[in-house]
Parts: sequence; C-alpha cells; structure tokens
Amino acid sequence: MVPILERVCDATDRRTVVDLCSGSGGPTRQLSEALAARGKRVSITMTDKFPHRHRVAERVQGGSVLTYRCSPVDARAVPPDLRGVRTLFNAFHHFAPDDARAVLRDAVAAGDPIVVMEIPERRWAMVFAMFLTPIFVWVATPMIRPCTWRRLLFTYLVPLVPLICFWDGLVSQLRAYTPDELGRLARESAPVGYSWEVGSGALPGPAGRLTYLIGWPATHP
Repeated sequence: MVPILERVCDATDRRTVVDLCSGSGGPTRQLSEALAARGKRVSITMTDKFPHRHRVAERVQGGSVLTYRCSPVDARAVPPDLRGVRTLFNAFHHFAPDDARAVLRDAVAAGDPIVVMEIPERRWAMVFAMFLTPIFVWVATPMIRPCTWRRLLFTYLVPLVPLICFWDGLVSQLRAYTPDELGRLARESAPVGYSWEVGSGALPGPAGRLTYLIGWPATHP
C-alpha cells in the first residue's frame, strides 16, 4: 500500500491524509512509519462514523503525525475542515453501490484525491478459504495477548468468536467489488474532471491480492 499512497501524495503535492472508516486504527500507524522511513512526513487523521474512543490513546501515541477525530465523520459527507488525500482501507465493500458512489462524489466535490484499497476479493478461492477461518482462530488464540478467560471461553467452549470471524470474512469476500465494478463506480461518480486508476497486485504470502482505486483532479499529472 505504501508506494501507492506515496505516489498519490507526490502527484497531488499533499502531505495530509484523511483516513475514513478507521475503526480502531487499522494499518495507519504502520503506514505512517513506513512513509517516514522513505523520507515522507505525512500527517494522518483517522476518522469513523462510530469512533472507537476507548482505543484512541494507544493508537495516536508518538506525536502529531497521527491523530484521531473523536467526533463522528460520515465518509459520504466529510466535514470541509478535513482536507487531504482520503483513504479507505478494507472498508469500501461495506458500502452498497449508491453509498459507494456518494463516497466518491463527496471527494470529487471537495477536490480531494481518494485512495481505496481492498483485500477482500470476490473469487471462489477466497470464499472457500473463509471456511478455514475457525481453525485459524483456534490455533492463534493462545498467542493473542492478553489471554483472558473470556477469550478462551468464547473461542473453545462457546465458539462465538470463530463463528463471528468466519461470517464477517465470508460476507466481506462476497460483497467485495471487482476492479471492473470499481472503475464503473468511479466513472459514474465523476465522468469528467477526475482521473481514475484501478489496479490489483499479489500480496506476499497467503493474503491474496490488493485491489485499489485511485482518483485525483485531472489537473494533476
């Protein structure tokens, strides 16, 4: 993800990122550190419609480069004071087509670049792989800290955690947009005035592929 985000920041001369649908943080800290290692000081503001306030403190330690907006932010109507490269990591598949277009149109209306990155992929291989999720959860649970009695109870004796992880992963794969669908959503959102790029690439290990959509004002190279 880092080279894609770095390229968009350089092409549009932006050094601020507004991360939408951040939840409790996602990959933003690692992205910030990786960009800094490449000599790019980019400030990231994390936002969410339902902010995880109890996780804010541990996610934003280390200075002003990483901040968290504690008030709700709707990705379809971002407040005008939040300007920068908009990012959505593994969140775009949560939006139905009309809402997905609204997310893109809001970025276009503000004149802000937008970067959508998705690991879920609507392929049968990825769908079938989700049926192995409970096994992965059972194997990984003892290594997760803190290892509490509640975690053990709802993983092994009452297997709610494996079932929830399985269902969440399965639905994510089935809802994922294909590259062609992402391109169509982008063109429908801004047929002129914006440059769009859709692509995908293999990720290391068994993680599958990264699918991405980039959009920025056509005045930029």
